[in-house]
Amino acid sequence: MNFNSGMKTSIHSEAETPQEFFEAWDSVYHFTIDVCANEENHKCERYYTEEQDGLAQDWGGETVWCNPPYGREIGKWMKKCYEEAAKPNTTVVALLPARTDTKWFHDYVLHRAVITFIKGRLKFVGWENTAPFP
Repeated sequence: MNFNSGMKTSIHSEAETPQEFFEAWDSVYHFTIDVCANEENHKCERYYTEEQDGLAQDWGGETVWCNPPYGREIGKWMKKCYEEAAKPNTTVVALLPARTDTKWFHDYVLHRAVITFIKGRLKFVGWENTAPFP
């Protein structure tokens, strides 16, 4: 996992999900693991760090929260989310930029997932401004 990949900020190398935003989704899904986190920004008690490499782990049987790196690696994460969500008793929720023109969106999201667009742009924890993408 390369959290810096494609990020256009020097504030953080990770885009930490706002707690209230996460809690709203957690109240619906009751996440069991955060698959793309670190010691400071994890949203679940159980989580995978960059060193543990969430892409290499089995997510089967989990209710997954995934806020992946938004750079060039995102396609790998979307493929993993798609494959893992096909496993029995596995739910994957990913916080993604609205990049509907990308190959990963058409290959792994469009017509394959429930999509919910949020109004406006998120302001990630510790960021001075909102995200530079919808």
